[in-house]
Amino acid sequence: MMDKIIGTVKSQSANSPTANSSTKCELLDMDNIRIDPTWAMRVPTSLALRRQVLPFASVNGQVYVACRDPDDRSTLEAVERSVRMPICARQAEPTSLRRALDRVFGGSTATSGTQSGSRLRIDAAAEADSEGAVAICDELLHAAIVRQASDIHLDPNEKETLVRLRVDGVLENLRLLPSTIHGGVISRLKVQSGLDIAERRAPQDGRFTHTFGPTSQKIDIRVATLPTQFGERMTLRLLAMQTESLTLERLGMSPCDLNAFSLAIAKPHGLILLTGPTGSGKSTTLYAALRRIIAEESQNVITIEDPIEYNIDGVAQVEVDSADKVSFNKALRSVLRHDPDVVMIGEIRDRETADVAIKASLTGHLVFSSLHTNSAPSAITRLLDMGIDRFLIAATMRLAVAQRLVRRLCSRCRQPRPLTAAEALAIGFPDAGGSTVYDAEGCMYCAGRGYVGRLGLFEMLPFDEPLSRLVAEGGSEGDVIRSARERKVPRLVDDALEKLHHGETSAKEVLEAVTVW
Repeated sequence: MMDKIIGTVKSQSANSPTANSSTKCELLDMDNIRIDPTWAMRVPTSLALRRQVLPFASVNGQVYVACRDPDDRSTLEAVERSVRMPICARQAEPTSLRRALDRVFGGSTATSGTQSGSRLRIDAAAEADSEGAVAICDELLHAAIVRQASDIHLDPNEKETLVRLRVDGVLENLRLLPSTIHGGVISRLKVQSGLDIAERRAPQDGRFTHTFGPTSQKIDIRVATLPTQFGERMTLRLLAMQTESLTLERLGMSPCDLNAFSLAIAKPHGLILLTGPTGSGKSTTLYAALRRIIAEESQNVITIEDPIEYNIDGVAQVEVDSADKVSFNKALRSVLRHDPDVVMIGEIRDRETADVAIKASLTGHLVFSSLHTNSAPSAITRLLDMGIDRFLIAATMRLAVAQRLVRRLCSRCRQPRPLTAAEALAIGFPDAGGSTVYDAEGCMYCAGRGYVGRLGLFEMLPFDEPLSRLVAEGGSEGDVIRSARERKVPRLVDDALEKLHHGETSAKEVLEAVTVW
């Protein structure tokens, strides 16, 4: 089945790793392929650029190699020696191959001495000095960018340091570093982040900007250290600074949900809350909403964030200070004196912030924020727990949105199967058993993972007149849920089931992300 999906796989002869019928396959478009840096960076830069060859994924025990000439036996033999696994050569469209090589080997302005050797395979002698630490730091950052990772984790143990990348919400092992180089790598990253390299017994936080690639793309990186038994643990969070593609249409909202959300953010005042656990994409949705607002109309938009995750032109963004000189509630009180039309608060954490946000929405401002709750109806309970009066909630709330993130199935290799009765019951739709859903398989287009990117699951709870009156008259969260069901308001699980049947995600992802109310 895999051969039908990814094309004709070469048959290897005893004397050559390159005997292949792949020249008869259609040309690969490398712009549509997710490159795995674990394999791409194993070949020497000079070989890859001079011969136009790029290993990019491992599937079923062989490494796929995009190349300009799949009949260039000597080049492919050199690649096979570098990756130390059987290879499958595929001819790539020349222009897209050059762009892919630029992404992987184009280098960065922070890179020092990494262009001449085999990436991610720095020898032990180099690792023992400061230049080796600098090179490894640059390589780790570059690998994370190529893999489109959101985080880099450096976790030391007794003998070595495990480096992992978080890709589409899932941790992937990248490489092991010897314990002898761990201190040098941590110190190098501390210097870049403006941290105290002599302080090893207390947690620290910092940030720096990394510029890479032929287009000088910038990535803002947040750094956090934590002392552990075997040394300092470090986590780097990569925050993209280019936001041109950050739009509501790309988030995965259904037409119905997109329409409800668009109507809410078009209102002149009120409170719009995004709910969900940490890492569910709430901030991304808020940023996309702000981009829609400033694109459609000239507005005075001010945000209060911790941290600032995306830079948006035309928006005044305020970052909360860890020393508490600029807290959420202090900043919000000051912001209201600057005559904003729209205010975005990264998170409502306490009664004081909630109180100011409610009052701002009462006085003619459109206020966006987020809460850590499990469903849209529970946003009401959370505000009540903070001490906000019911009549204020009823008067100001315009929309509560629950959100989750699930991985998007690779459309080229997903495999259909019937939904089991147990899965249907767990999702909350016993009658859906036997319906067609899809599982992840893994192919060269998705780097063997079976998933490409993520999409959101959404639950929109508009606060119309009946719902606002119910809240004001003392209705509980259960009453709100019953009212929403009577009016057939789509739930988070309804959106999940629809995307499951459309083959956008898998049952495993839905079961891990969604609970039923």
